[in-house]
Amino acid sequence: MKSISKILMVITVLLSAANSFAQNQNEQHHNHGGTAQAKNIPSQNLSQLHAVFDKYFSIKDALVNADVNIASSNATELATVIKTVDMGELSPKEHTVWMKVMKELSLNTENISKSKDVVKQRRAFALLSKNVYELANASKQKTTMYYQNCPMYNDGKGATWLSKSTDIKNPYYGSKMLTCGSTIEKLN
Repeated sequence: MKSISKILMVITVLLSAANSFAQNQNEQHHNHGGTAQAKNIPSQNLSQLHAVFDKYFSIKDALVNADVNIASSNATELATVIKTVDMGELSPKEHTVWMKVMKELSLNTENISKSKDVVKQRRAFALLSKNVYELANASKQKTTMYYQNCPMYNDGKGATWLSKSTDIKNPYYGSKMLTCGSTIEKLN
């Protein structure tokens, strides 16, 4: 009877060890080789994406004011932030969206940073906004964001942007039509 108890105990220990090993391997695989701890710390995730959104909002504000130099400078800073995002710390949903939009984010940010023409910057910002919206929609942030639309931009085809406020401050027309637009979605 004692030998059966010892055998059962050894089997239990071996099964437990094998299960722990399998869980660890699974977490590392889903975390692209990163530690399991990084995946479980949402504040790291929030802080890196928070920087992306903050720089995006700074570009939007510069375009509201038609300040091409500040828009260009802020876009350069956003390009740097984009390069520092650690995909291993993103949630699976965010990682999927990040992989989809990263090249476009970089391209549109570069187009804004290199241009000194507000019309071209706004055109690139419209494309940038589509990708940032996708990222925001997949992400859980501490700050509420508002997805807004100007129906008149782009020859009546419209364009969207994200804002931290419900107040409409149109980045596509600035002071010419500052309040043209509406909020179409609230993102938490």
